[in-house]
Amino acid sequence: MDSKEISMIRTVFMALAAAIALPGVSARAADMSSFTAGPVFSEYGKIASVESDLPVSPETHFKVIFDAKEGAKPGDVVRTFDSVARFVNMNVAAGVPEKNIEVALVVHGPASWFLTNADAFARHDPERINDSAPLVKQLVAHGVTIYLCGQSAVANGIAKSDLLPGVKLSLSAMNAFAQLQQQGYVLIP
Repeated sequence: MDSKEISMIRTVFMALAAAIALPGVSARAADMSSFTAGPVFSEYGKIASVESDLPVSPETHFKVIFDAKEGAKPGDVVRTFDSVARFVNMNVAAGVPEKNIEVALVVHGPASWFLTNADAFARHDPERINDSAPLVKQLVAHGVTIYLCGQSAVANGIAKSDLLPGVKLSLSAMNAFAQLQQQGYVLIP
C-alpha cells in the first residue's frame, strides 16, 4: 500500500470517528425507573404497566420458545433468561393464569455455560460464578422447560451431569426449535 492509499484510509476512518462523536448522536440508556417486580419472579423480569391496544384475555394460552445464545457479563444474568421471567410476569400481571403460560427456553452457543453447575462453570471461568443459576432454578420451578443444545454441549465439553437440576439436553438447538414448533410453540424472536 502506498502513502496515498494509507492517507485516504486514514481520512475515511477519521471521518467515521467524527460522525460517531457528533453531539446528540450518543446512545441513550433505557429508562427502567417505571419497571417494578412482577407477580411470579420478584427478583427478575421487571415489568412496566402499559395501556395496551392489544389486550390479553385471561383465557389466553401461550406456548412460546425463547432462543438464548449470548452469555452474560460478570454480575449479570443472561438477558434472554430474564426476558423469559418478564414474559411470565407481564402476562400473569395482565390476568393470564400462570398455568396457561408454557415456555420453552432453548440455549446454545456462549449461553450454554450459564446452565451449568458451580463446578462445571468454574472449569469454564474460574474467576467468576454463574450469576444466572438462581434464575434458572426459579424458571424450572415455575414450569419453564429448558433445553441445552447437545451440539453446543459437546463442542464446549459440557456433560449432562454438569447441568443445573431440571435442565434437559436436546440433540441440537435446531431440532428443539423444529420439534417444539411442531408441538404448537411459537418462536419469540
